[in-house]
Amino acid sequence: MIKDIKGLHHVTSMAADAAQNNRFFTETLGLRRVKKTVNFDAPEVYHLYYGDEIGTPGSVMTYFPFGQMTQGRRGTGEVGVTEFAVPEGALGFWKDRLAAQGASGLKEDSFLGEKRLEFAGPDGDGFALVESADRGRTAWTGAGVPEEAGILGFHGARMRLRDSAATAELLGFMGYQKDETQGDVTRYRIEGGNAADTIDLEAVSGGRAAAQGAGSVHHIAFAVEDRAAQARVREALLDTGYQVTPVIDRDYFWAIYFRTPGGVLFEIATNEPGFDRDEDTAHLGQALKLPARYEPYRARIEELLPPIGA
Repeated sequence: MIKDIKGLHHVTSMAADAAQNNRFFTETLGLRRVKKTVNFDAPEVYHLYYGDEIGTPGSVMTYFPFGQMTQGRRGTGEVGVTEFAVPEGALGFWKDRLAAQGASGLKEDSFLGEKRLEFAGPDGDGFALVESADRGRTAWTGAGVPEEAGILGFHGARMRLRDSAATAELLGFMGYQKDETQGDVTRYRIEGGNAADTIDLEAVSGGRAAAQGAGSVHHIAFAVEDRAAQARVREALLDTGYQVTPVIDRDYFWAIYFRTPGGVLFEIATNEPGFDRDEDTAHLGQALKLPARYEPYRARIEELLPPIGA
């Protein structure tokens, strides 16, 4: 069993409009944009990162806004809901705020005794706010969101799978322990990691397969402390028969990827070096940062990228 995984690192999704995406996360949800860079494989497309003050692993939602991309189709074989933690008693604030700003899909419920508010993002993204203890985390309070309601980081994520058994076995191998089941959803939790420590598997028998597009999660990333830990995880996954990519330098972390039995793309990302490697903390996310190989083409790339606002 792998012992190096520390919970979630980040979740990466796709969007149709960069400016709309930036407004939603910085103005509606009040998160901080901690990095403005580009897709490593398509430099004419932004890669935008939102999180807490420093982009702590376990707090960062990232997006590829592909521009006028067709909306994804919800279904099985995907991360259906990305869950953010908010302080206890905060859901009333968020229900009013999201309704006032035109968010759709608002639904209050509970799971395993935790109060939840589900809602949709601009591209139909599946989100939930879950009331939770702060567990040492401090919210970034942008756009008028008060500290007593601010988003603390991720709570976890919920995957919708036609057959959850093989993914459950994988999570166990990754160090997650089966927690409780309510209806068709079973929770898995990892001990000794960060506060973004839950994964829910929802079994949807007979459901149609998801089709990726705007609003779809592209991949979900799990945190390891450093490259040595990542190497151990990679070796263990290879030994178990998974096809794992070589280590890829993503400037702010190192990454490996593999496809799960349920169809979801998993990443294992390092906590090092962090988002302050090329910007000081006070100015995170302000300047366009490019991978070194694209710097010679900066002028052309800046012409292609649409304005997104502050």
